Amino acid sequence: RRVMESASRLELHVSCRNLRSSRLYDDPHSIVVLYCQVLETSTFQELGRSELIKNSPNPDFLSSFLVDYLFGKCQKLKFEVYNVERRVIKLNEQDMLGFMECTLGEIVSAKSSKLSRPLLLKNKGKSHGQIIISAEESCGSNDVVCLHFSASGLDKKDFMGKSDPYLVILRQSEGGWVPVHKTEVVKKTLNPSWRPFSMPLRTLCNCDFNRFLKVQCYDWDRDGKHDFIGEFISTLNELVACSRGRKSFECINKAKTDKKTYKNSGIITLFRCSITPRHSFLDYIKGGCQICFTVAIDFTASNGRPSLPSSLHYINPFEPNPYILALRAVAEIVQDYDSDKLFPALGFGARVPPDVEVSDVFFLNGDMHNPYCEGIDGVLKAYESSLQRVRLDGPTNFAPIINHVAKFAEKQHGSGSCYFILLILTDGVISDMEATKAAIVKAAGLPMSIIIVGIGTADFTAMTVLDADVIRLESNGKYAERDIVQFVPFHDFVSNSRGHAAVVGSAQLARCVLAEVPDQFLQYMNAHAIEPKSSFAS
Repeated sequence: RRVMESASRLELHVSCRNLRSSRLYDDPHSIVVLYCQVLETSTFQELGRSELIKNSPNPDFLSSFLVDYLFGKCQKLKFEVYNVERRVIKLNEQDMLGFMECTLGEIVSAKSSKLSRPLLLKNKGKSHGQIIISAEESCGSNDVVCLHFSASGLDKKDFMGKSDPYLVILRQSEGGWVPVHKTEVVKKTLNPSWRPFSMPLRTLCNCDFNRFLKVQCYDWDRDGKHDFIGEFISTLNELVACSRGRKSFECINKAKTDKKTYKNSGIITLFRCSITPRHSFLDYIKGGCQICFTVAIDFTASNGRPSLPSSLHYINPFEPNPYILALRAVAEIVQDYDSDKLFPALGFGARVPPDVEVSDVFFLNGDMHNPYCEGIDGVLKAYESSLQRVRLDGPTNFAPIINHVAKFAEKQHGSGSCYFILLILTDGVISDMEATKAAIVKAAGLPMSIIIVGIGTADFTAMTVLDADVIRLESNGKYAERDIVQFVPFHDFVSNSRGHAAVVGSAQLARCVLAEVPDQFLQYMNAHAIEPKSSFAS
């Protein structure tokens, strides 16, 4: 199943402080070069260069870098600063003043989306000045246009009746006219009033208020051969100005304009054209909302005895097992949005000391009261130690794990301060399906998303019911407020791959499972009228 990702276009602005010239008595003439890592080859590809600023140890570069931001992708960037001595800029002939590597997630999740780091030189550990990167979403990228049209006196097109009119909105492009919206059909009338509709500003005119727009009116026919009634051309600037008072446009059919008696094919009236800002995922992150990540790992016996190479939990000193690959791929992205880097790590389906009873929720670090692990490496260390401490058993119950995390999400309900992501890694078919459905339906009203990755080659068909992209999830007559579950089989991305190919596959898996999170996040915030905070609390 293909997942559509929501991309935001960011402008990255760069400043440097205390640059040290490679020449003893002169201030540097500096440029910045931005690179992005290509996942498949692990090499860095140049994205762009700044202008040259002369004689300044503290340059503020005017040119910005445009980058598409994707939450589900680990976008590794490298900034290199050079002292330029020649008019023709060949980087291998210039002196590098320093470089800095980071992820785009680190920039957008930094305080006020401004990241400051030391510039380093290879084989020279000390700082060679500072580089400051600030990120800002492109203007208008999240604005929404609301339009409301009616018409009167349209041409009669149906022999036995009136017309069944609808509108098509098109925008001008280099290749001609591109349709961007179609209204509903209003049956059997020459004086229709269409429902108000909204669409992203980017979709309507790509944020260009002077781009020509065409509004066409058609008469709908059951055979698909819809009859053209007429059209008018305008711009968004004109429509916005018109909306301050009702504005009418003549609906013209050029094929009829040669007739002496022809005036128009009706009048289309604009009642409303308004532009409203819509908060983006990055607005909330910039406002300090934390992504709270929890991982839950399946310790049921169907994984196989961990000491055997055939086990899904087998710890190979040369190759990470699928649980480790999937966990690291997702956690490496999510960790950038959690300031304390402390992650609860849970297990289920094992017999746990000291009572050696089956536990549906236990803490991987062995602490009865504190599930938190320090960073990804802490989670992996706790996972490996658990394999030595617990005995794999069963059943595969999800509801206790979901309810455990939901308790913490409920405490943050309505605050806009935290959003919870639960990653469940499992090898088998779920044992408590009805209880899990009920837990998910309840969690759908909380600041929470659930990612399920199926490890191994079991039949995961039943799991797709939980990933309710087509049919809303229902439990005991109650429907989920929104779809919060994303399920993918690990095998679809990393089959028998090893080495770098397995790393690339697991990164693609992470991108897939995280692609829906920003939209799920916004659905929750919008449903509960939660505004992003303007800035981090000091």
